[in-house]
Amino acid sequence: MAGHVITIIGGKGGVGKSQVAANLAFAHAAETRSKVMLLDFDQKASGDQNFITGIKSKKTVRELAEFNGAIDPRSIMPFISAHPAGVQYIGMPDDPAASESINSDGMGKFLKAAPNLFPLTVIDGGSELTPLTLKALEYSTAIFIVVTPDILALNQSKRLYSELVTMLFPKDMILLIGNQVQKGHPVTPEVMGKTIGKPVFATIPKDDQICVTALNQKKPIMIIGKNSAFAKGATECVRKLIQRNVLKTLARLQKPSDVQKKSSSSLGEGEGKGNSWTDLKSRIHRTLVDEMDLKKTDKDDPKAQVILREQTKKLVVEILNKEDTKGILNSREDMSQIVKEILDEALGLGPLEDLLADKECSEIMVIGPDKIYYEHGGKIKKSPITFTNDRQVLNVIERIVAPIGRRIDEKTPYVDARLRDGSRVHAIIPPCALDGCTITIRKFPENRLTYKDLVKFDSMTQNMADFLRIAVEAHKNIIVSGGTGSGKTTLINVLGSFIPANERVITCEDSAELDLPQDHVVRLETRPPSLEGDGEIDIRCLVKQTLRMRPDRIVVGECRGGETLDMLQAMGTGHEGSMTTVHSNNPRECIGRIETLVQYAGAGLEPRAIREMISNAVHLIIQQSRLDDGSRRVTYITELGGMQGDVVILQDIFVYNQRGFDKSGKIQGEFQATGFIPKFIEILEKKGYNVPRGLFNNTQQAPPKPEGDKPPAQDQAPANKGQAPQQKRPQGKPDPKKRRA
Repeated sequence: MAGHVITIIGGKGGVGKSQVAANLAFAHAAETRSKVMLLDFDQKASGDQNFITGIKSKKTVRELAEFNGAIDPRSIMPFISAHPAGVQYIGMPDDPAASESINSDGMGKFLKAAPNLFPLTVIDGGSELTPLTLKALEYSTAIFIVVTPDILALNQSKRLYSELVTMLFPKDMILLIGNQVQKGHPVTPEVMGKTIGKPVFATIPKDDQICVTALNQKKPIMIIGKNSAFAKGATECVRKLIQRNVLKTLARLQKPSDVQKKSSSSLGEGEGKGNSWTDLKSRIHRTLVDEMDLKKTDKDDPKAQVILREQTKKLVVEILNKEDTKGILNSREDMSQIVKEILDEALGLGPLEDLLADKECSEIMVIGPDKIYYEHGGKIKKSPITFTNDRQVLNVIERIVAPIGRRIDEKTPYVDARLRDGSRVHAIIPPCALDGCTITIRKFPENRLTYKDLVKFDSMTQNMADFLRIAVEAHKNIIVSGGTGSGKTTLINVLGSFIPANERVITCEDSAELDLPQDHVVRLETRPPSLEGDGEIDIRCLVKQTLRMRPDRIVVGECRGGETLDMLQAMGTGHEGSMTTVHSNNPRECIGRIETLVQYAGAGLEPRAIREMISNAVHLIIQQSRLDDGSRRVTYITELGGMQGDVVILQDIFVYNQRGFDKSGKIQGEFQATGFIPKFIEILEKKGYNVPRGLFNNTQQAPPKPEGDKPPAQDQAPANKGQAPQQKRPQGKPDPKKRRA
C-alpha cells in the first residue's frame, strides 16, 4: 500500500481548521469507501477533535509516541478508535500539560509507517509550527493551509506560507483551502490567492448554522448534513484531489528533512541563537516581508530602484531601532554593515554584490547559505560572508532568472541564465543539490577584450594574433577547443572581432554571452520548456533557422549535442568562416569529441564518414588551456589537412611549450612556431594577397629559447599522438614535398 499523509494547518486560531480537517477525512472515506486515519496534533486546543468527530479516543497521540514496539496493523489496533463511517481516530490528551510534553521524534516512527497502514492519513496540525507539527509536515504528501476571508487571517496565512517556503517545502506541495467563503464578499478566493501568493485550491462556503448544529450534537457535518453547503464544499475538495491525481503527483516531490532543526536555524531559534548577527538579520527580513512587497518594483527603472532602496533603508533602520541589538551592534560601523547586508539580500544579490563589484574577481561559486567561494587572481578563495539561510539563496536565484524569462522550481531544479552585465550564471537547487542551493557565476570584463589584451596578458603572441586575423578574414572555419574556464568564450569573442563589418553574423547560444562589435549581428537564444513541458527551443533548432536567414557567418556558442552535425554541414555548404567551441583537452581529442557529438544527432553515419566531414568542414582548431597557475593561454593552433587512411591529419602551426615554474609559482614557457605554412596561405597568395612569411618563424618570439637554435620536433606535441608520422623540418621553412615557399 502506498498511502499519503495530509497535514492541515491554519495561520491563526478561529479559521475552522479542525472542523475542515475532520470533515475532509470523513468526505474522503465516503468518496473512496476506504479507511482514513485522523490524527489530532493540535496541542493548543487539546481534545477539540473529540467534540467535532464525536469519537472518544481509546488512547492518545502521546501514548502512541511513547510506544516502543514495532508499528504494524496488529500493534496499532489498541490505539485506534473507529467510526462506522470509515474514519479511524487517535486524539490528543485532554490535559494541556500532557499535550505539550509529546515526544515528536517518537511520533516520527508512526508517521513513517502510516502510508503503509492507511490509504490516507489526515492530521490536524494546529495553527503553530510546533515540533510535533513540523514532524508531521516532514512526512506529509500535501500541506493544506485553511484561510478565511478576513485581513488578519490573510496576513497570518501569508506569514505561515512564507515560513514553509523558507524551510524549503516545495511550493506545489502547499495548497490553500478557503473556508467560510461568501458570495458578494470583497475578499474573494482570487484576492485571497493573490495576497498570499498561491492560488486557492478549493473553497468551502460559509454555513454557520450547520457548523453550530454539528458541534452541539458532537457529530461531523458530513454525517448530519450531507446536503449542506459546507459538506458539498468538502466533498468537492476531495473529488479534486482524487480526479486530478494530486497526491500521486505531489508524492514525487522532494521534501526537506530535519525541518525542526532547519526552522530553528532560519527563524532565529534553537541552534540559531549561537549566531546573533544572523538571527537579527532573519528577524528584520521577516518584518520587511510583512511591511513591504519588495517584488512589486520596476527592476528596469534605475531611478525607481534608487528610491526603493532609500525607502527600504529607512524602514530597516526604524526596525533596528525597535530591536534589542545590545551586544550585536557595538558601533556605527556595525550598524552600517548590517543595514547594507539586509538591503543587498532584500533588493540585490546579497553577499554576492561585493564580489560582483570586485573587478579582480572572475568567478563566484555558492554552495548553500554558508559556503561562498570566489576566484581572485587565478586562485580560489573562501569568502567570510555568508547568506542568512537557504531561502535567501533561492531568492537570489529567482531574482537572477526572472528578468530573462527563465524559471527554477522543484520540477526543473536547474537553470542557465545571465546577469545584466552578460556574466554567465548556472544554478541548481534541491533535490538535485544535496547541500543546498548552488550558484556558479562566470564574470566577464566590463570592457570587451581585444587581441591586444590577450597579447599583453601573454595568452598569445602578436604573430599568432595576426595569423588568426588572416584566417578569420579568409573565411576559415574555426573550432575553439578547451576545458571549463579556459577562456573559450573570450577567445571566440576576439576572433569574432576580426570579422569584417560588412558581413552578416548570426549567433546561437544557450544563454547569450557573445559580445561582437559589429553592427549587423543577429543574436539567437534557446528557450526552456514551459510548465506544461512544451515549447522548448534548443540549439539544433536555432542552427537550422540560421540557414534560412542569409548568414555570412554562423557562430555557435558551444556545440554539445546533435547541433554539431548541423554546424558541420553549414560549414561545408557555403557558410565558411563559421565558428564554435567544444570541450576537449587537445586538438586530437577535439576530433574525437566532435565525432561523438555528431552521433548524438541520430543520423546513423559511419565513423569514417564523420571524420571525412570534419576534415573537409573544419580548417583550424585553436586549443585554449588554463594552466596550473591559473593563467590562460593558446597552447595549439592546428590545421586539419585531410585524411590519411582512417585518421584525420593534424598539423600544428603554433604551440606553447612549458619549461617549468619560477620562484613565485608562475609557469615559464614560450610560444613557438613550428615552421609549417598552412595550405590556405598559398591559396591566398595565388589570389594576390601578400601574407608575410615571418609570421611562421620564431624571430619575434619572447622569451628566447632555452636550448640554442634547435627547432622543436612536431611529434612532441600531445595533439599529434596517434596520427600519421610527420617529417621534421628546419625551423621557419615549409615542407618542400607539400609546397614551396
